[in-house]
Amino acid sequence: MKKIGALSAFIILTAASCTPKVNVVNEPLKSTAAEIAQGKTIFENACKRCHDLPEPAKYTSVQWVGIMNSMAPKARLNEEQHRWVYDYVVSVK
Repeated sequence: MKKIGALSAFIILTAASCTPKVNVVNEPLKSTAAEIAQGKTIFENACKRCHDLPEPAKYTSVQWVGIMNSMAPKARLNEEQHRWVYDYVVSVK
């Protein structure tokens, strides 16, 4: 009986691993002008509590990902605020 159960589990797992993976394409989120303005306000208020504000145009969008991922938890930003601040800093040219 144990052999049948083990064989069944093996067959199920093998079949499941052979199915093609579904590729999901997510559209990038587009922030509105109001959300970007809110991001600027959050950036100026939340970040300035601990340090001088960096010049947004000084860093690339890729660099801002790392900066935001390390600093957002310290500023206690929720996911939405994190996105708004990121969208603000990468929109500054």
